[in-house]
Order: sequence, then C-alpha cells, then structure tokens
Amino acid sequence: MMTIPDLVTRVRATLVRDRDHRGDRGDRGLSTIEVVILAPVMIMFILVLVAFGQLVDGRGALDGAARDAARAGSIQKDHGTAMAEAAKAAEADLTDICSGPVTVTQTSAGFEPDTIFTVEVSCEVRGLAMLGLDIPTTLTASFSSPLDPFRRTA
Repeated sequence: MMTIPDLVTRVRATLVRDRDHRGDRGDRGLSTIEVVILAPVMIMFILVLVAFGQLVDGRGALDGAARDAARAGSIQKDHGTAMAEAAKAAEADLTDICSGPVTVTQTSAGFEPDTIFTVEVSCEVRGLAMLGLDIPTTLTASFSSPLDPFRRTA
C-alpha cells in the first residue's frame, strides 16, 4: 500500500518529467537554425581577417621593396642604371604581393655624390579583392639611401 507522501513524490516526479519533455519539443531544431544563421557570418568574419592580413603583409613587403630599391639604385654609377636596378629590385620583392604593375619613381633631386637617393614604390595589392569587393587598394612606400661615395665606377 502506498502512503500519501510516496504518492505525492511520484506525482511530482511525473509532472517534472512531463514538463521537461514538453520543454524539449519547443526547442527542437533551434541549433540547426543557429548554425544556418551563424556559419555564414563566421566564415565572412574569417575571410575579412584574411583580407586585412594580406593588406598588412602587403604593406610590410612594400616597405621592404622600397628599401631594397633605394639601396640597389644608390650603388650604381649613373642615374639610368640606378633607376633600372631599383625597378628590378622592387619587382623581384613584390612578385607574389602585387596584382598589377610595380611603379618605382625617384623623389629626390639629382644623382650627385654624397646626396640622398629616394625612391617611391607603389602597386595594387590583392587584399579585399578576394572577398569580391572591387575596391582598388594601392599602397605606396618610400625609402632613402645615401649615394655611396665608393659606388661602381665601371
């Protein structure tokens, strides 16, 4: 024979179990909806991070290319050879970074001994184009190098 406290405990357990099952039916399919909504947002966020990472990498590579171009040009004996070697050095550094042509221009005046040889290197980096955004991203870097007094004479 069942006592009243035992009966109350059983009824209470049955009500709690039924309430828990009814709560599960209302949440069914919710995690599928969350994945369908959140997955594209998370993928887009990761792609934006990668695109901005490429911009930062492009900026660093462009700074290095400007340094190498200025140094390559500063050790040449004449202006024409200096600009050709500066362009060659910058293009070699930026082959995997730029999506368009690499432009190298001299921003310093003259090519006399004991002066400064300054070049400006610019190109269009991929960056946001990988996301389908047609935003041209042209980066520019400048660097100066003293004209070597013992530069090539032959």
